[in-house]
Amino acid sequence: MKLISCNSNIPLAEEIAKVLKTPLSEATIRLFADHEIFVEILENVRGEDVFVIQSTSNPANDHLMELLITIDALKRGSARRITACIPYFGYARQDRKSGPRTPITAKLVADILTTAGANRILTLDLHAGQIQGFFNIPVDNLYAAPLFQKDIQENFPNKDILVVSPDVGGVVRARGLAKRLDCGLAVIDKRREKPGVSEVMNLIGDVKGYHCLITDDIVDSAGTICNAAETLLDQGALSVRAYVTHGVFSPPSLERINESKLKEVVVTDSILATDQVKKCAKIRQISLALFLGEAIERIHNEKSVSILFE
Repeated sequence: MKLISCNSNIPLAEEIAKVLKTPLSEATIRLFADHEIFVEILENVRGEDVFVIQSTSNPANDHLMELLITIDALKRGSARRITACIPYFGYARQDRKSGPRTPITAKLVADILTTAGANRILTLDLHAGQIQGFFNIPVDNLYAAPLFQKDIQENFPNKDILVVSPDVGGVVRARGLAKRLDCGLAVIDKRREKPGVSEVMNLIGDVKGYHCLITDDIVDSAGTICNAAETLLDQGALSVRAYVTHGVFSPPSLERINESKLKEVVVTDSILATDQVKKCAKIRQISLALFLGEAIERIHNEKSVSILFE
């Protein structure tokens, strides 16, 4: 087995390598003067089972091209199997036609990855489950719920907790976490007038006297969770925290979180935290290294991956 890291989240790749006790393979990824990307694999990969670790986070296009070119280099180096380990799958929110003459970019990215030479995809909490069907190669879509369950049980022993979905589309995800925690569920009916702007409309469920835990797959502008926190507290919640898989944190999300009534926002390290994110007292990261490392080892040894989140 070979592990190769592109540039989007080298610290996570290094931690995964420690978990697997397998050093990252040497590779050169650099830019030409006109910002074309050049990749050279500095080790023999002929006949190897190779895992390329790269989130397609900001800057999404550069990181996606790095991944594609690295996969192509491995294919031409005669790697036996290439698995693209994409903790955060960018463009996943463009999973359907949102209006006339608009693209389904998630499908386009799936096609490009397959054409580049990926034989398998390993990812985490896809924005929409149907994206797995956009690929004609195997896709292992992991869920952060087991990690969140462990963290919540360690931090909220013997407390009255309630899982909250910030919109109707996230009910299945929230229900799954609530089932793991053996607690109740509430849902916020939200209407979004335009991208990045949300407005809380109605609350379905009784939150009075509970410590509420909002769960979602992506926090971007943070408008949704901040508005939700205010609504929950107005309805009698004792406290509000958010457990979100991917911390995109586009401006002005950090300012909103700092000024909000949220006690804490817990995210995974699927996206490398910027200095500003690290300085935000309300944001806490939990590591994916052990989780992804075990998934990679199971794929390499042809064992079940679903057992990780059953």
